[in-house]
Amino acid sequence: MDELVKKISGLGLPGILFVIATGASGGNVAAVVAMLSSLGGPLGLLGGLGLLGLVAILGEYIAGFGIENILKLIYTERSKTESVRFLLKEIQELPISDELKLKLKHHISPVVVTEPDEGPFPRTVEIVDEEPLT
Repeated sequence: MDELVKKISGLGLPGILFVIATGASGGNVAAVVAMLSSLGGPLGLLGGLGLLGLVAILGEYIAGFGIENILKLIYTERSKTESVRFLLKEIQELPISDELKLKLKHHISPVVVTEPDEGPFPRTVEIVDEEPLT
């Protein structure tokens, strides 16, 4: 068992994904192959294996550079072609900590645009019919 754990841990994040997929399928090889094939899209099983390799490379870069820095760079690049309001809304819906959301929002828009306030409530005007004074 220790040997198996060492080999899987050598694969990093793709190894973990593979173990989770295998466990979820109950050890059924056909289910694991189907999962890898679906991940691979038009490239099938080889594409799925390639995707696991890509996840390993991305995982190493993220671990070395930091998730916050990578997200900042991604949103800086996207803000060149996409609406800042749209990106702010997208950041709000991300499954990350509120602190990281605030940092990302401030990074792409130093003056954070918030949802417009309702403003003052409309005034109530009462119209009274009076008879003219004579």
